[in-house]
Amino acid sequence: MKTILKDKYIKIAPLVMEDAIEMRGWGLHTNPLLLDYNFPYENDDEIKKWFRSKTFSIRNKYYSIKDNRGILIGYMGIKNRNFLNKSSFLGIVFDPDMVSRGYGTRALKLFLPYYFNELSMKTLYLEVSEFNQRAFNLYKKIGFVEDGYYLDLFSIQDLDLRSEEYKRYKTCFVFKDKKIYNYIYKMKLTKKRFLMVLSREEDKNELL
Repeated sequence: MKTILKDKYIKIAPLVMEDAIEMRGWGLHTNPLLLDYNFPYENDDEIKKWFRSKTFSIRNKYYSIKDNRGILIGYMGIKNRNFLNKSSFLGIVFDPDMVSRGYGTRALKLFLPYYFNELSMKTLYLEVSEFNQRAFNLYKKIGFVEDGYYLDLFSIQDLDLRSEEYKRYKTCFVFKDKKIYNYIYKMKLTKKRFLMVLSREEDKNELL
């Protein structure tokens, strides 16, 4: 699939079936709070079904993120696009072996001008778990601001409550009716704010 965005480190292109098949070779999160981010499918039929579920709707668009060697390191999607008010929700996932290398920041800085200018969108929303401070701090650095805070059913109901990761973020969870809930931040970035943050970065670079 033709690359639509690139710099000297990464390339972004529309997600294709071959990308989804490559994901089964990704590493695995060992942090029990992040197990739901592991790619769960092994056989081709399961992967094809997953790919179709992501891409069948015109309201969703998904993109591959590859490094400069052409190796798939992540994917992102803009979901539930509202064509009237020009907004959508961001989803972004990386190979667990590739996190904390700056790829998330680089991918968003590359993608956001395309989102706001080429796709003519006005607002981008996302949701992030309170315990996921690494992702939360990344989004704030990019320019996202908090737009809501709520409790939602946690995706891993058999969470290991003895783990150090859980104990560290215990206040992010609530037990109710024998179920586990966690706090979620809703965040948003408007085109106006993005351009303001971008302008500040350019001014800062000029002073260096």
